[in-house]
Amino acid sequence: MGGTCLQLFGFLSSFIGWIGVVVAATTNDWVLTCDYSINTCRKLDEVGSRGLWADCVIAIGLYHCKPLADILTLPAHIQAARALMITSSFLGLPAVFLLLSAMPFIRMGHDPGTEKHKRFRLGGILVVILALCTIIATIWFPVSTHRETTIVTFGYSLYAGWIGAAFCLFGGSVIVCCAGESHAFMENRFYYSSQGSGSPTHAKSANV
Repeated sequence: MGGTCLQLFGFLSSFIGWIGVVVAATTNDWVLTCDYSINTCRKLDEVGSRGLWADCVIAIGLYHCKPLADILTLPAHIQAARALMITSSFLGLPAVFLLLSAMPFIRMGHDPGTEKHKRFRLGGILVVILALCTIIATIWFPVSTHRETTIVTFGYSLYAGWIGAAFCLFGGSVIVCCAGESHAFMENRFYYSSQGSGSPTHAKSANV
């Protein structure tokens, strides 16, 4: 029972974290930039928002973005962050599938427990890898951006990436370290035996 709870907890934590990573990868409010104080910039309509895919200007009643379409002229940190976040987002697909297929309540034909255990561990490793990729991207991007301009605050996209990476790292660690041995995934089957006519029929457990 304890092993099943750990499996379910690790899967849910990883899945929620992956959703946060996807939100961070597809939105542009990573950092807010301003050459003055934030209040002065808001009055002058000079608050900028930078992300992986566009540079935006936030004004009263206006949110205008310029897509970063010219890949060859982009700074290295934006290209690297893009690659890492895309990798993280796509790694989540096979990771979630592997984890879900290894759940105790999921049966895929004649599926030995050892195979489930291998899929579960592999899914956990993929989750840890995507968490590390996200952590690198979400730290590298604001640090490099701060060298070019003044960052006044972090945007919700960056927080989504940090929270998602934390959930994935925690869930993946639980899966890899606390999932138990392969025999924990083996099914318990019962057979009935009768010891003489006067003895009661009882069930015995056997690992198949």
